[in-house]
Amino acid sequence: MSDTAAILLEIEDGIAIMRLNRPEVRNAIDDAMRAEMMAAIDRISRDDGIRAVVVTGQGKGFCAGGDVKGMRARMEAPAGSVAINGWRRQQRTHHAISMLHNLPKVTIAAVNGAATGLGCDLALCCDFVMASDAAMLTMSYIQRGLIPDGGGMYFLPRRVGLARAKELVFTGRRLTPAEALAINMIERVVPHDTLLDEAKAWAKELSAGSLAALALAKTTMNQSFETSMEDVFSLGSQAQAICYSTQEHRDSVTAFLAKLDRK
Repeated sequence: MSDTAAILLEIEDGIAIMRLNRPEVRNAIDDAMRAEMMAAIDRISRDDGIRAVVVTGQGKGFCAGGDVKGMRARMEAPAGSVAINGWRRQQRTHHAISMLHNLPKVTIAAVNGAATGLGCDLALCCDFVMASDAAMLTMSYIQRGLIPDGGGMYFLPRRVGLARAKELVFTGRRLTPAEALAINMIERVVPHDTLLDEAKAWAKELSAGSLAALALAKTTMNQSFETSMEDVFSLGSQAQAICYSTQEHRDSVTAFLAKLDRK
C-alpha cells in the first residue's frame, strides 16, 4: 500500500497493524481516512489469518480527532444544510467506530502520542488500550462546544465509572498515561520506544486461543452491560453449542483425553 494512503495496514505473523497515516495533522480523521479505515477493518474481518489488530498513529500523534477542514466546511455551509450534513457525517463516524468495536478479534489501541476528542474515542472503542509514557488522552469536545460523538459517552463510563466520566467530559482536561491507568481508563503504560513491540506481543498472547471462542465471548461480553443475566446465559448457551462443534475444541479434548489414557 502507498505511504500516501490515510491508513497503512501491515500484517505480521497474524497481527494486523492499522496505522493512521496523516502525521502532518497529527492523524486527524477526515472523510478519506474514515473510508479507508472502514475498508481496512472489513478486510481484517474477512481474513481468517489475522488474529488480532493493533491500532496506532504515524508520527508524533495517535489521533487529533476530527479534521479542522470539516469544521471549517461546517461553519461555511448554508444554515439549512448544517444539521443534515452533520447527521450524515455522524452516521459514517458511528459506523466506523462500531465496526472496530464489534470486530470479532482482539483489538488493542497503541496510543503513541496525543489522543484527542474523536481520537480518544477511537482508542477507547478497542478491547484494550496500551499507552506510551509520552502519550496524552483528553475528551476535549467541550472546548469546541461539543459533546463526545465517537462513542465516548458509551465507552468511557464503562471504563472509569459514570461520575469520573462526567468529570472528564465536562472539563475536557488532559490526562497523563499514569493518571489514565490509575482510573482504569487504559490497561497498560509502556516506554515510548517499545510501544509497538509490546502491543504486538500482547496481541499475540491475547489471541493465542480458539478464534471462534474468542469471537463468541467478545460478542457476548460487549452486550453484557445492557443485557440481563438470563439473556447472557441464553447467548452463552448458543455460543457454547457452536464452540462444541469447532475443530479447536475437538482437537483440545482429544489431546486431553489421550493424555489421561496414558496415565
